[in-house]
Amino acid sequence: MEARGGRGGRGGVASRGSRVMAAPEEPCGSRAGGEPGREAAGLSGARGRRRARGAAAMFRCGEEIVSGESEEESSGVNLMEFSDEILLHILSYVPCTDLVLNVRRTCRKLATLCLDKSLTHTVLLQKDYKVNKDKVKQLMRDIGKEIYQLNMAGCYWLPSSSIDHITRCKNLVKLNLSGCHLTSLHLSKTLSMLQHLRSLAIDVNPGFDAGQLSSECKATLSRVLELKQTLYTPSYGVVPCCTSLEKLLLYFEILDRSREGFMLSGQLMVGESNVPHYQNLRVFYARLAPGYVNQEVVRLYLAVLSDRTPENLHAFLISAPGSFAETGATKNLLDSMARNVRLDALQLPKAWINGSGLLQHLKFNNPFYFSFSRCTLSGGQLIQRVMNGGKDLKSLTSLNLSGCIHCLAPESLFRKAEDDIDSSILESLVVSCCNLRHLNLSAAHHHSSKNIGNHLCQLLARLKHLLSLALPVCSISDVAANMEKPPMQSNVTPQTLGKKVRIGIQTYSNQKPQSSVFWALMGSLPFLENLEIIGSSFSSAMPRNEPAIRNSLPPCVRAQSVGDSEVAAIGQLTYLQSLTLAQLPNILTGSGLVSIGLQCQHLRTLSLANLGMMGNVVYMSALMDMLKHCKCLRDLRLEQPYFSAGAQFFQALSHCSSLQRLCIVSRSGTLQSDAVMSFMANCLEVIMCHMFMGESLTVCKNLQQSIVRSSVRPELKFWMYGSIINQTAILCKQNIWRHFKY
Repeated sequence: MEARGGRGGRGGVASRGSRVMAAPEEPCGSRAGGEPGREAAGLSGARGRRRARGAAAMFRCGEEIVSGESEEESSGVNLMEFSDEILLHILSYVPCTDLVLNVRRTCRKLATLCLDKSLTHTVLLQKDYKVNKDKVKQLMRDIGKEIYQLNMAGCYWLPSSSIDHITRCKNLVKLNLSGCHLTSLHLSKTLSMLQHLRSLAIDVNPGFDAGQLSSECKATLSRVLELKQTLYTPSYGVVPCCTSLEKLLLYFEILDRSREGFMLSGQLMVGESNVPHYQNLRVFYARLAPGYVNQEVVRLYLAVLSDRTPENLHAFLISAPGSFAETGATKNLLDSMARNVRLDALQLPKAWINGSGLLQHLKFNNPFYFSFSRCTLSGGQLIQRVMNGGKDLKSLTSLNLSGCIHCLAPESLFRKAEDDIDSSILESLVVSCCNLRHLNLSAAHHHSSKNIGNHLCQLLARLKHLLSLALPVCSISDVAANMEKPPMQSNVTPQTLGKKVRIGIQTYSNQKPQSSVFWALMGSLPFLENLEIIGSSFSSAMPRNEPAIRNSLPPCVRAQSVGDSEVAAIGQLTYLQSLTLAQLPNILTGSGLVSIGLQCQHLRTLSLANLGMMGNVVYMSALMDMLKHCKCLRDLRLEQPYFSAGAQFFQALSHCSSLQRLCIVSRSGTLQSDAVMSFMANCLEVIMCHMFMGESLTVCKNLQQSIVRSSVRPELKFWMYGSIINQTAILCKQNIWRHFKY
């Protein structure tokens, strides 16, 4: 749930399977995937952050430690006796604002070290919610000339005047202003002073006018090699000015209707029809939000590519939800690509691949990323056309087969979606792509046969380098084991009208089942950081790329055997950072969640949806016990009908000292207003809270006004809504869909 409280954030797990396959800000970097928006932290990240907090705390009180106290009085630790190299390594985990504005004032030695080039070269203000306009001004004044890379993405609470201080960074090479308040004039003034800029990320909002850009600004843009541009209005933005572009990342977030309710057109405004320059382009990436306007605008960007395909193009990725029909211009573009370029990364809308022979003609060099999400691609086509008949593809690190219901079967003509997979196809994939780091097999029924040794989990266990994995719930069910073992008795106490049961500390029992293939899989992937287990027929009440109101399909029959024990197996993933569990109907107590909370101490993102029986939240007690151990949790998303967010829940949630973003989606759900008020008042790290419950609109409005009025945090974004059924129009009008959806 990489959510930001402002316009450019996301308050929930993205569309089904996209969390695992999410691409970073630069989709052709070391980690590429189906949807943009996530960075893959290193395995030492959580440990480093703990060291950073400890070091920062010691540095803040370091005045006494370094001023001559004895070793005993300073708890036996004198940081100033460490070598400069060690101190610089520790300081590298401390936020730059703390280094420059606080730590360097403690003593002369730290004053020198905090201004070392290794610490001031790159300044990250992204999601640093403690930063205000005064701190930005002071930071730029003190070290502006030393900054070469500056990331202010998502600093929506800062006024546009804060951007003016960037002009002090004369040597800036890379600048990210996505999600910041930025006008054409502010952009022109800032870029005019940055002659060394080579990488830029900005938003293009309604009212943007490229005619207001000065000649000095356009000269800077002409030297930019990498551009990330998020469009909230039909426009070319600054693309026509960037004549040397090698990497272009486009995010289309244009609404079909204006805030006043008028239909928008995809035609570009007068003065915006300058032709983009793609002759040096190596990477083209476009991600579209739902809506026909986004499709119309991206076609205008592609029209230039269809006339002349860049010879050096090696990555071509278009992520489009729903139906995005192929036109004559796009067909000409693909034909030109098949003749003239060799690709390393490919992602196309499903309509452009289904029923065409495109994959037979495209040539690949050393591919590292493929995405065929929701394509009608059979296993035979996957092996022959993509894997070159099972040849070595060690270069491939990311593979997205989400929604490819026939991708593990030889032919799709006479096959039903619920039929068993062909294990030989999966085995060929595992052998050929032995270095896969990101694999997405969600949104499909991948049922393993009863043959011993051919289970999907057993084959995937060979992929020792996996960092992210998305699987449907039914794929981890072990049919052979379920047939042999007797029916399991639940450890939950039945509710009867007889003898009263003493209520005390809840005890849980999660013993490893003998020969469990899923337990073995989790044990064989020690470095897995992101995991999704989602029902193949799951549909969210607040989806990102699909209609918001529709009937939910029942879970797969094989998913009925996946329950608390399988959830407990996830606790073996020591370095797990992000977890999504959705549509697990056999959850009886949620006891496996406690195991995850105790053992997965690096967990930062948790999303749970439709666990257990739909009429009752059977895992509430276990969830509250789990939350007490999640000290690193930053993002929590819960989607469950009849969820009761009472005082006990918010009290348990307050143990998550790092929590920043919370989203609850619950049909007929209830809450206690005073508990919410108390939670928001005490948990000052929370900057985004979205709750969609069954309360009346009056209750929601009063609670929202009370919290916003009492808060002193300018970065806080609190939305409270009543019945989910009627929220689609409201959400579209306020343009906050991206905050909380699957």
